[in-house]
Amino acid sequence: MGNKALIEKTLVSGGGIFRLNPVFVPRPFGKAGCRLKLHPDDYYAYGLERGSIKERWFSSTITAQNGPLAAPDEGMSYVAVSYDSHEKFTLKEAVNELGARIVGGDLMDKYGGWPMYSKFFDFFNPLFHHVHLMFEHAAKVGKLGKPESYYFPPQYNNHSGEFNATYFGFSPETKPEDVKQRLRDYNKGDNRITELSRAYRAQIGTGWYTPAGVIHAPASLLTYEPQWNSDVNSVQENVVSGEIYNREFLVAECPLDKKDDIDYIFNLLEWEKNIDPDYKRHYFRPPVTHTSDRVHQEKWVSYANDYFSAKELTVFPSQTVIVKDGAAYGLICTQGHGFLEKFVIEAPVLLRFGQQSSDEFFVTEDTARRGVTLSNKSPVEPLVILKHFGPNHPDVPKKVPQ
Repeated sequence: MGNKALIEKTLVSGGGIFRLNPVFVPRPFGKAGCRLKLHPDDYYAYGLERGSIKERWFSSTITAQNGPLAAPDEGMSYVAVSYDSHEKFTLKEAVNELGARIVGGDLMDKYGGWPMYSKFFDFFNPLFHHVHLMFEHAAKVGKLGKPESYYFPPQYNNHSGEFNATYFGFSPETKPEDVKQRLRDYNKGDNRITELSRAYRAQIGTGWYTPAGVIHAPASLLTYEPQWNSDVNSVQENVVSGEIYNREFLVAECPLDKKDDIDYIFNLLEWEKNIDPDYKRHYFRPPVTHTSDRVHQEKWVSYANDYFSAKELTVFPSQTVIVKDGAAYGLICTQGHGFLEKFVIEAPVLLRFGQQSSDEFFVTEDTARRGVTLSNKSPVEPLVILKHFGPNHPDVPKKVPQ
């Protein structure tokens, strides 16, 4: 059977829903937080040269920018055809072949495909102070800018790691020259650039939006991160938890003639947003209730931006609900078990590397608009899922509650 015929058959048999295989991504730096429900023996499944597994990607049609040892499809989501075989195809192939039938005409017309992905970020130690490139700078190296958002799910945060706070931007009194000097001193010793920043303690069940161009050093909580289709950054902190990051981390995404240009590197920052005195008021994202009744509750956990959004849906014990959305979405189950239409849906207790699962799905636009039936089969435990959308959900809040 050709791939298009297989994709068509899988789409129809699933009623417009794809079940996705888990996608685990290693990183060569930092320590794994070990909260991904991955078997303890499998955190080095890619080998010691690749580092430990620290991320799980969802609904991804892009590859991880993960060095020369990475496989060509590393980071890409695969649709599982059945539990009885290892037959599969990428979500990207499905979108390329069937287009609007998967993601809807709006996203195909504007972006030519599925424009975002999400992930679980799982480091035991805090990450380096780094900035995701704005679109104008990313275009100079053939890539896209990367806005992203954060949500701290209770079900995956049994411990808070080494440092339970995130640095965002710089203190409002910071001058550009203060930052430039830290960048000039990158190879002289620990540049301690977070001395110029400000940290906010992470609150479980809440989140943040981080525009491209804002420097940040994420807390060591497991974080659910809806983001744009990009994996690009400039690392401006050179020593974190005793680990050294060489200068290539700073300039890897700069054009060749700009790698020694401190003004260019500095201008990767959108300065006014970085020194915003009301940063928390503008970018903190408390959950916003969308629907709440005796059967279920839905909250927006990522919203008020132009790129993506996300909801947390809870179906209460022994309840069934039909949920409609105005756009296609990916989802990950974080608690409980039951049915998503004809599919078993269940949060894993322990996954082996390479194993199929029943916790991740992709719902096509027509099916999302028609509505999906979710049944919680536990008499005591809620069924909880996180849903990630592109920029076209019609009901997403446009403003942050004040």
